[in-house]
Amino acid sequence: MRAHLLATLALGAMIATSSAEAKDVSLHLTARETDLAIDNKGTMYPSWTFDGQVPGPVLRVTEGDTVTFTFSNDPKNKNSHSIDLHAAQLNVVKEFEAIKPGESKTFTFTAGHPGVFFYHCGAEPMIQHIARGMFGAILVDPKDPKAMPKADREYILVQSEIYANAEDQHAMMKNDWQNVVFNGVAFKYDPVHDANATKMLVAKPGERVRIYFVNAGPNEFSSFHPIAGIWDKVYQSGNPKNVMQGLQSFVVGPGDASTFDLISPVEGANAIVNHSMRAAHSGAIAVLMFSNDADPEMGRGNNILVP
Repeated sequence: MRAHLLATLALGAMIATSSAEAKDVSLHLTARETDLAIDNKGTMYPSWTFDGQVPGPVLRVTEGDTVTFTFSNDPKNKNSHSIDLHAAQLNVVKEFEAIKPGESKTFTFTAGHPGVFFYHCGAEPMIQHIARGMFGAILVDPKDPKAMPKADREYILVQSEIYANAEDQHAMMKNDWQNVVFNGVAFKYDPVHDANATKMLVAKPGERVRIYFVNAGPNEFSSFHPIAGIWDKVYQSGNPKNVMQGLQSFVVGPGDASTFDLISPVEGANAIVNHSMRAAHSGAIAVLMFSNDADPEMGRGNNILVP
């Protein structure tokens, strides 16, 4: 009897240590209206942002965490802004309500579902606030660290559209965009199609590269495909329970997200694209270079959203 009790207690301890402990986490974002480059030549655009960057900062918590979130609207701004977190279950007319310049609001939620989720401004007109750059990704890691194969490297890619006139809501409603881009800049990681590009994503052959992909839209779908590669695993919404294997492409709609694992057995490049060619040829291509001398810091720590 005593031996059985000790074995039961030991098993309970093993189960307890196999899952991450829930934590209290504080997050803070500030809406800032500023000019940012939208291409590798440095063409400036009147952007609306979270914390002065497009996409906004990567937010990361663990399933089960209690999140205290503070959103502020910079007093220098001219417009009301809001926050809509797809990882939270709240009251849209309360927590997600727009606030005026100089105001702040704080709310709390539990990160109940693992995955990769979209966040964005929901102030009216929402289509313009998203089109001008108010979006980002929040990662909710599964509480079970073994729920997914361990990634060797991780990258964030957020697709969005750039409209020639930031004030032209009619063009946005007609879906009359100028570029479809990853991480706010046309061909940001593609020196093949843009001689001004200076960056690529990197990894070593055989490494599991995990791409957290968010489609900010506001309008275009994405047929997300690795040219010269095959997605080893795809997790719809990033949830480990929604796993698919061996996919050539996977469609992610506006306001949605998924997690993609890629492994290359050889050195050389894969090109991550929206396989809608109109979108790809306007800027939605990112080169992922597999080489044995890949920078060991890329795709790790603070380098999962490559600036």
